[in-house]
Amino acid sequence: MFSKGQWVFGILFAIAFIIAIFYTYRKDLKLHKKYYKGSVWILVAFISFILFIVSIKWLFS
Repeated sequence: MFSKGQWVFGILFAIAFIIAIFYTYRKDLKLHKKYYKGSVWILVAFISFILFIVSIKWLFS
């Protein structure tokens, strides 16, 4: 399926990508706290809505 070199490349790429994402997030943390304050409630509302839809589907199926 995949060669050993492809596996190595995939693993190294994933590690480098995760490190880059972590570094940029830490660098912009102060801006995130300033501009995205209260966005957790949007996430909670979205998850609640999805759970509501799933519960209705489960209830009526």
